[in-house]
Order: sequence, then structure tokens, then C-alpha cells
Amino acid sequence: MSRKTWLFLIPFVVFLLGAVFLFRGLYSDPRKLESVLVGQEVPVFTLQDIFDLNKQHDRSLLTGRPMLLNVWATWCPTCYSEHEYLKQLAGQGIAIIGMNYKDERDKAIGWLKELGNPYQVTLYDPDGMLGLDLGVYGAPETFFIDSKGIIRYRHVGDINPQVWDSSLKAIYEGMK
Repeated sequence: MSRKTWLFLIPFVVFLLGAVFLFRGLYSDPRKLESVLVGQEVPVFTLQDIFDLNKQHDRSLLTGRPMLLNVWATWCPTCYSEHEYLKQLAGQGIAIIGMNYKDERDKAIGWLKELGNPYQVTLYDPDGMLGLDLGVYGAPETFFIDSKGIIRYRHVGDINPQVWDSSLKAIYEGMK
């Protein structure tokens, strides 16, 4: 092949590789973000309780029973839409720990007082360090944690009756 042919083929091959990459993205589910932490213990942390500045929580909070760790914030409109359903799940005896993510404490406390509190405990992560360790991209995200503190599943997006009944309930029941 001549040099001109090679010079033509290089951009063409780059274009084809880019097109294949983008085409695959059309059929991927943006709600499925793989987590390297699935199957591993929750990272070590110490965070304040949102209501009590003097109370600290660590990883031991997330052991002893199956539970959900729900990452939320007042600036998140999807968190607002899932909040009522989380209260229903908590009313059914499902243990939910909240993690207020990159938010202002006063706003978060006001939110919980106004809308009701589905959380047994609410962790305060103002700088997002535990969120970073968990690989959180934004809120809401919910981690399913078994009684030994092992992350079994990560759900990105809101939890609503349809999502719960179609897939998440079975995951939670499987952790019991």
C-alpha cells in the first residue's frame, strides 16, 4: 500500500473505533453503575449524626441486620420524589440508614422535620468523603448491606413502588 492509503486509513480506523464505542453506549443502562465494592465491607468511616454534633457513628452501625444505606440531599429533586416511599418501606420494618451527602445540616434537618424521617439514623457527610469512598456519583443512591456489613447491591436513582417490586425487594429479601 502506498503512503497515501495509510494516511487515509488511520483516521478511518479511529472513526470506526469511536463509532463502535458510542454505539454501545446507546444500549447501556445509565442506572447500572458497577461498583467495585459489591461483595466487600463498607469502607471504614466516622461521621457525625445529623441531629447531634456530639454523636459519632462508624462502620459498626451498618452491621447486625440487613439494611439500606440511602444517600440523599436537599438539593436533589429525585430524593424528594423517593422520600415518601422510603417512609412506607421504613413503616414495613425495613431498616434504612440515611446519609446526607454534600449538603447543609440546617437544610437537611428542616427537610426531615417537614417531610418526616424514614431513617433510623442519619449520617452527615458534608464534604462527601464517605460518598467518595463508596463511589457515589450523586444522589439518590442506595446500598443494600447485609448483616455482616457487606455491600450486596448498589441502586442508582430513586426507589419507588415499581422498582422495589420488580427487582429490589427480591435483593433485600435475599439478604435476610
